[in-house]
Amino acid sequence: MAVDSFPSANYAHEFPLDENLIYLNHAAVGPWPRRSADAVQRFAEENAVHGARHYPRWTKIETALREQCRLLLNAPSAADIALLKNTSEGLSVIAYGLPWQAGDNVVISDQEFPSNRIVWESLSALGVECREAVLGADPEQALFARVDQRTRLLAISSVQYASGLRMDLARIGEFCRERGILFCVDAIQTLGALPLDVLAIHADFVVADGHKWLLGPEGLAIFYCRAERRDQLQLRQYGWHMVEQLGDYDRRDWQPARSARRFECGSPNMLGIHALHASLSLLLEVGMQRVAQGVLDNAAYLIEQLRTLPDVELLSPADRARHAGIVTFRHRQIDGTALWRALAERGVICAARGGGVRFSPHFHITRKQLDRAIESLRVCIRD
Repeated sequence: MAVDSFPSANYAHEFPLDENLIYLNHAAVGPWPRRSADAVQRFAEENAVHGARHYPRWTKIETALREQCRLLLNAPSAADIALLKNTSEGLSVIAYGLPWQAGDNVVISDQEFPSNRIVWESLSALGVECREAVLGADPEQALFARVDQRTRLLAISSVQYASGLRMDLARIGEFCRERGILFCVDAIQTLGALPLDVLAIHADFVVADGHKWLLGPEGLAIFYCRAERRDQLQLRQYGWHMVEQLGDYDRRDWQPARSARRFECGSPNMLGIHALHASLSLLLEVGMQRVAQGVLDNAAYLIEQLRTLPDVELLSPADRARHAGIVTFRHRQIDGTALWRALAERGVICAARGGGVRFSPHFHITRKQLDRAIESLRVCIRD
């Protein structure tokens, strides 16, 4: 169901978007909720008037954000959560923290966003092979077929950014657990859209930037590291914020923090922390099951409507179990980039991806807005 059929609270007031826009681009950069914009405004005003006078209060927001992340991931402890700059940094912490040996390999898919491909390809300088699986009718089995005795890690996006294909993470995680293979998930296209349970999927590492479905700012990412894996990652960045005795600046016998804070070398992004804390408060208030129902229903409705348009071919899986919030399509006669530009001129904010056009509506996008987007698409095709 779209948000306009939610039985109780209507969250339209949290998204005061320009009424001339139809925002279907949450898989790229999501708009902030009103409460997040207000939090940033208050933080900025406090800085202007008081500077860092109330810094201890800021650290309480940081602590609260870690707990929100724990809840969102069903992580055992907030100590499993680090707050990093972006997904790429988190993946790099893993890639250059593990003790590789020449001849080891990493398995990924052929549909990965560059963040979850380049970092693993860069390990070739250490003699580590990056193996791509061509995802087909059984995408998980395609990954498994690329695994051998020298596979140290399997890295996969929870949802593929262009096709919108949703992976069966529990199946992959169980496969890796049984074989002693590390399991790394780029969850940027899932967190904030669908529930994700790091324990249920046997994940060793999960990384996701906050600026897409999490409705937060760029420059702040959630990094989950299973507790028993923390000591296995060699540290490559050092600074005052990653020590166990945080705030004891005169101490000379420092040790890395026992928690995942050990991966945060320097000053935290307090502005981003205040914004993401507010954004996650909305998602947790609505409840991830209801958010997911709204996201999936919106995607299903788009798929249904797209199938009625002549010469429009769906590139995303139609099966509800295989897609999340991404619906990508192409027109057989019109170039994807040209169609995307035509839609943008009509106020439909989307993306050109995978040789077609990608729609990605969040839970708060209404059925009326989706109908307007489809009508704009009809006009673009006709014109």
